[in-house]
Amino acid sequence: MDEIAVLGVGMHPWGKWGRNFVDYGVKAARDALQDAELDWNEVQFVSGANTVRCGYPGYVSGSTFAHALGFTGAQVASSYSACASGTTALATARAQILSGSCEVALVVGADTTPKGFLAPNQGERWDDPDWLRFKLMGVTNPTYFALYARRRMELYGATARDFAKVKVKNSQAGVNNPNARYRKAFTLEEIEASPVVASPLRLLEICATSDGGAAVVVSSVDYARRHGIANPVKIAGISTVLPRYPEQIIEMPYLATDSAAGTGWPDGGFRDTIPKRAYAESGLGPEDLDMAEVYDLSSAFELDWYEHLGLCKPGDAEKLLNDGETSLGGRVPVNASGGLGAFGEAVPAQALSQICELTWQLRGQSGPRQVQGARAGLCINYGLFGHGSCVILQR
Repeated sequence: MDEIAVLGVGMHPWGKWGRNFVDYGVKAARDALQDAELDWNEVQFVSGANTVRCGYPGYVSGSTFAHALGFTGAQVASSYSACASGTTALATARAQILSGSCEVALVVGADTTPKGFLAPNQGERWDDPDWLRFKLMGVTNPTYFALYARRRMELYGATARDFAKVKVKNSQAGVNNPNARYRKAFTLEEIEASPVVASPLRLLEICATSDGGAAVVVSSVDYARRHGIANPVKIAGISTVLPRYPEQIIEMPYLATDSAAGTGWPDGGFRDTIPKRAYAESGLGPEDLDMAEVYDLSSAFELDWYEHLGLCKPGDAEKLLNDGETSLGGRVPVNASGGLGAFGEAVPAQALSQICELTWQLRGQSGPRQVQGARAGLCINYGLFGHGSCVILQR
């Protein structure tokens, strides 16, 4: 698969700002354009990552952001795949560039969220699995995160203190990130004294819901070089895979696994398969990564991702953490940005925010949280209803 170049990145800081999501996206877009040293009129394709919380403008985010910046006649697309929306929008832009339909594109995602849990849309919708998980089982997102944490404890002997140590590590990085919402280095004692939300997970170990925005300007490598960027950060692989039938583990919002009676189990679970396509496209493997940004909806989830990415064997994530291998200065720092624990969820923006972080790291622009000598990085998450999301960047 051919590479594309990252020309510019930009973010609106995460928080609870109480403004329209368009404000966050426009700010991020303008910062990305400035970083790329491009004028808005030079963008040939606009790819928006949608938000379902902000009415029709959120459903057609590409056009919404373009209208706020000023219509120019560029091509446009809007994508929604829950937490994978940013990667889907990026994959759409990449396809346009590699097909020759355009040379330079702007990808934008932004959200404004209510306080508390991310709930399903209003109304009685008995054919909607996301609504049913709330109606029938009361499974809020933190409940689901806690089920996975309990699973890890049962299978591998993980402890609540291991989960707290993930939060300590990420908070120490997030304190140095000007775009993070929570810029405080927490101690083990503070985490363990915070209220239990869904046992064994405590308040400080579960990501919040946030407002925020992120944007990326991408182009063909030839376009980048014509504009004086001889060695740009490049997107080397993208994965947006679906799960395979049958699924081995229940994935929210579904309430049961598929039956394996007729087919047998596949070689790996859904999250194991997400990075494989990106590795194959990039020609890289887990041994080539200098860092990773992973989807730490809870601190316990981060440990699972170490194994899904192939950074260690199943059951060895706690050792990787406790040996300092995933801390700044370790073999492969994970969530040097501070992760979702420091940011919270601004759903259509978070995959793009990971791209921003990796770009700054690969350029050597991350200040006190810099991963020294970083040449290749991976970011991963997934969206509701089985949307894979993984991107590999290198320089």
